[in-house]
Amino acid sequence: MQKPPKHHNRLHERHPDFMRAVDALGESVKHAGPLDQKTCELIQLAAAAASRSEGAVHSHCRRAQDAGATRDEVHHTLLLLTSTIGFPTVSAAMSWADDVIK
Repeated sequence: MQKPPKHHNRLHERHPDFMRAVDALGESVKHAGPLDQKTCELIQLAAAAASRSEGAVHSHCRRAQDAGATRDEVHHTLLLLTSTIGFPTVSAAMSWADDVIK
């Protein structure tokens, strides 16, 4: 697993209570229902792509792979968004995912 980005670490340094709460919320919602870790990460990958966040696409792509997602599953997750968020946004997200796919 990779280290968090520098800005994430800075937020932890500047606002430790807030970031602990954000981290706890993220963990809590992942365990609130029946979805497995890989599915949760693929959903978050899709949300990251939809919000056009390159850093979040990188992060959730890595996390999805760490949870067992294959390159094909990552690509399919993003391709499924085409009719919802548009080809240009999907294309950008695919390139961001390919930056980190093992």
